[in-house]
Amino acid sequence: MPDIAVSRTANPPIPTNPNHSTVLGGSLVVKGELSGQEDLLIEGQFEGTVDLPDNALTVGAQGKVKAEIHARQVIVLGTVEGKITAKDKIDLRKTANIIGDLASASFAIEDGAYVKGSVESIRETREVGQEKPRSQSHKTALPSVV
Repeated sequence: MPDIAVSRTANPPIPTNPNHSTVLGGSLVVKGELSGQEDLLIEGQFEGTVDLPDNALTVGAQGKVKAEIHARQVIVLGTVEGKITAKDKIDLRKTANIIGDLASASFAIEDGAYVKGSVESIRETREVGQEKPRSQSHKTALPSVV
């Protein structure tokens, strides 16, 4: 059998569901609206809106996104300018460069990630007699990290 070199990193930049995922390659430049029912990896450039309410968006190390993003989970290794809203989690790796507001139930921010904007923690709560869950938010401004 031939030897196959496999790149292994502690935090691989892959979509959470590799069986149902799409890749926007490094040489592509796309403007418009993206929505769908599968995970998305952006290695190229995208400008517009991204709506993946039940799926994950990964912005690869070379990815450059200028958009309003709504997804179940967002992982950023590259550059994002715009508001990111994730139902479950926003994960910013050390090479991430974010200019915009973040809103999610959970956050992971590695040392070295740059964030300029506000961070809003969203919590779903139910009160007696209330039909719908409501969001509680706590805004925290993060200092710029270079």
